[in-house]
Amino acid sequence: MRLLILGGTHFLGRHAADQALARGDEVTLFNRGKSAPGLFSDAEEMRGDRDGGLDPLRGRTFDAVLDTSGYVPRVVAQSAELLAPAVGRYLFVSSESVYAVARGGPPVDEDGPLAEPPPPGVEEVMEHYGGLKVACERVVQESFGDRATVVRPGLIVGPFDPSNRFTYWVRRMHDAADGRPVLAPAPPDRRVQFIDGRDLASWMLRLLESGTPGVFNADGPAGPLTMREALAACAAAAGTTPDVVWADESFLLEQKVEPWMGLPLWIPESDPEGLAVFDNRRAVAAGLSFRPAEETAADTLAWELARPPGPLGEFWAGISREREDEVLAAWREREGG
Repeated sequence: MRLLILGGTHFLGRHAADQALARGDEVTLFNRGKSAPGLFSDAEEMRGDRDGGLDPLRGRTFDAVLDTSGYVPRVVAQSAELLAPAVGRYLFVSSESVYAVARGGPPVDEDGPLAEPPPPGVEEVMEHYGGLKVACERVVQESFGDRATVVRPGLIVGPFDPSNRFTYWVRRMHDAADGRPVLAPAPPDRRVQFIDGRDLASWMLRLLESGTPGVFNADGPAGPLTMREALAACAAAAGTTPDVVWADESFLLEQKVEPWMGLPLWIPESDPEGLAVFDNRRAVAAGLSFRPAEETAADTLAWELARPPGPLGEFWAGISREREDEVLAAWREREGG
């Protein structure tokens, strides 16, 4: 398969490029060359900018394109319109953030209501992330019709994840070898979902190879997973048996612990617009499979412990050990010692 990856050296795109090359695909990476240039010696590298700098792609043909880095419809339209006559299939990586649903209902399938895109010209990605992704999906679908595939992942985790949203817990369980308790958000039976980036990448390559159209939620694991079970998988990977202190979410909010970014995987039950549960049955029927959470945790920890200092170290989720100790001390005081 002659594969064009828009990106290809950062997290999900990196996994896709690595696996495509291992499969024997002919891989071309189009990016600005700012993230790990020269990472894949067996891939063709093309330098450019998907916002106004697509000229290197003109006149080229590919069997498929994997778009892992589209956030603004105006920008996605440039690549979709240019490549529509020259590419067999376009797979756009969207997000489950496209859904306009409240938590507490049944699992959300691909026909769930979508967020409203912002007005044209509004491009503040963090503020309008879900709506902009909806608009990007529509751009690709309009350009490619039944040659478009849209994948909506939830939280993508694993080695090379720069966000620290899962890595935080794996590293925290590793560091619990010092005997200090671990702060976690109650209730421990809350359901959590995530997908290993390697599982997602290999499945998307198979979708492209088979020419599978449609829209798919891409979230795991294979069966329901609770927060307690996720942290147990992280502890097992780290070889520790920490004392986990499950603090009430009302207390955590009083302490100004930030949901999701302060304690990853946590969205308060009191937040009606928090994360819903997403139905992955359509993706599973199309071949998506999941490695055990323990394997993801072990590989993530191995990467975290071995990674060199540099940009990937500038993580942005989680709280410091000092802040955790302060919150735990306040919790013990409230609970009477």
